[in-house]
Amino acid sequence: MTTLLLARHGETDWNRARRWQGHADRPLTDRGRAQATALAKRLADIALDAVYSSDLRRARETAEAVVSVGSWEGLTRDQAEARFPDGFRRWLAGGTGWDDGETYPAMSARVLAAVHRIANDHEGDRILIVSHGGPIRAIHGAALGMDVEDYRRIRPVEPNARLSAVCIKDGRLTELCPAGEIDELLARDQEDRRKAVSSPPSPAG
Repeated sequence: MTTLLLARHGETDWNRARRWQGHADRPLTDRGRAQATALAKRLADIALDAVYSSDLRRARETAEAVVSVGSWEGLTRDQAEARFPDGFRRWLAGGTGWDDGETYPAMSARVLAAVHRIANDHEGDRILIVSHGGPIRAIHGAALGMDVEDYRRIRPVEPNARLSAVCIKDGRLTELCPAGEIDELLARDQEDRRKAVSSPPSPAG
């Protein structure tokens, strides 16, 4: 059993403005740095065997992958809706809205392959992965047996610097980590995600 602790990077100025970031390498805000400090305190008593981080500055500053959103990079939701109304409707329905970037299924396949490589290199270990909202959603969706587009319709993106967890057992991702592998807060968070699977879907965000 390998335990993967997942942390989204701290807040950036484009997070605050609700802009798509994609590959734009935005720095953390003062709030984002405070979130990173709080995350470090949260992790202080958790023994980690390895830490992996995206190579973008916002993830590095907090501690493998980021989706390319093409021409939506830097746009707010209102701007994307005005410029790409059909794509924005697709995005709200859970699909990929942009036509010139990476699709959610392609991103998910890339992220999950990387996660399994990490797990294979760290069998039985506890690993921290500092990444981005889309990849973390893909990982949680897979652990619940869902594709990322369906998962986007039942759960919002993880908040900045939020810690969550999945486990890998016999080569499969699961939201059922055994007692003792994760603390009570992480276990409750896993239970909330499992409950969300049975809830009616809502517009993705």
